[in-house]
Amino acid sequence: MRWTRVGVGAAVVVAVGIGLFQMQTAQAQRTGLLPYDDVQAIALGNTVYAETCASCHGNNLQGEQLDWRSPGPDGRLPAPPHDASGHTWHHADDLLFAITKYGSTAVIGGGYQSNMIGFEDVLTDAEILAVLGYIKSTWPHEAVAQHNEIDRRAGLSP
Repeated sequence: MRWTRVGVGAAVVVAVGIGLFQMQTAQAQRTGLLPYDDVQAIALGNTVYAETCASCHGNNLQGEQLDWRSPGPDGRLPAPPHDASGHTWHHADDLLFAITKYGSTAVIGGGYQSNMIGFEDVLTDAEILAVLGYIKSTWPHEAVAQHNEIDRRAGLSP
């Protein structure tokens, strides 16, 4: 009986060790901050996006304004799409996080005005990362690869 418990205990230790090794290996291959390959984070991000972001950025990340690159009558740029047709994937994760948390005006500065508010008092950091991870999870492989390279150059590799 004692040897059976020792054998089971050893098997658990080995299984945990293998699991930790696989997690570390996956993390070493991953670039950036966004959990775009985490199923639970993506599901949370999808829900939070639908409740918080879709009214401006579109239900399918497509944007709501046709000419999002030109200022509107108020002199501010409309909300861009977050699908691959937009420019979200051109920015490193830390900038995307900061803009979402603090708002474009606070992050860009220099008198820049934007309708993009900060969600610091609305969403947790984990929810912001989940939303951004959800957005990234929808991009085609080429955009993800380019975005990962942007993150790598920005020093966001684990």
